[in-house]
Amino acid sequence: MVVSLSSSSTITPITLQPKLKPIHAIGTVNFGCSINSHGTSLRRSAVVVSAITGASGTETADLLETVKVSDLRGNEIPISDLWKDRKAVVAFARHFGCVLCRKRAAYLAEKKDVMDASGVTLVLIGPGSIDQAKTFVEQTKFEGEVYADPNHASYEALKFASGVSVTFTPKAAMKIIESYMEGYRQDWKLSFMKDTVERGGWQQGGILVAGPGKDNISYIRKDKEAGDDPPVEEILKACCA
Repeated sequence: MVVSLSSSSTITPITLQPKLKPIHAIGTVNFGCSINSHGTSLRRSAVVVSAITGASGTETADLLETVKVSDLRGNEIPISDLWKDRKAVVAFARHFGCVLCRKRAAYLAEKKDVMDASGVTLVLIGPGSIDQAKTFVEQTKFEGEVYADPNHASYEALKFASGVSVTFTPKAAMKIIESYMEGYRQDWKLSFMKDTVERGGWQQGGILVAGPGKDNISYIRKDKEAGDDPPVEEILKACCA
């Protein structure tokens, strides 16, 4: 049994706007299952608990039970339908204009052939409008499925980190510079849209692996700060091993 838990880092909050309250929701969660003598899964049990929520895979699924996201045609879909009948790697972007999220999308898409070979679907969700999601697809040519979460419901349910102190960090600044040097670009028009500035500008994301089965969430990693990408090998081990 392999147990993986990312360590928490100490972040010193800085106050730029008094109404902003940083939320430090961090950690990596891997969930195992108990097997009877016939090889049948009896129940899921948490191998590692989240550093902030303490939620098991089933409990995490319960938090998402009423959450809906929108596809590019404007259809609302229960988020758990994205992995109900299949396994999926679901990446949660900070917002659709974020340069670091565009790099995340690219580094996951580079392994899409491995995911495809294992029957795993690559999905990206962003906090924003359907139009913003369409612009993201047009600009990045992302080959996975893309969904919008206009109400930020999935981010709130999963308690992803948010705040100035987890957005503007030395590591994030270095990763932005690296991303620009590699050719990635921020979309400033998307970044300064009202809903992004008011709600999503300080939002962090994460990655989960789930399915098949609505309650079958086997891996979840919450970003500690902007650009906190896990090693892609860790994701592939969770989805395709």
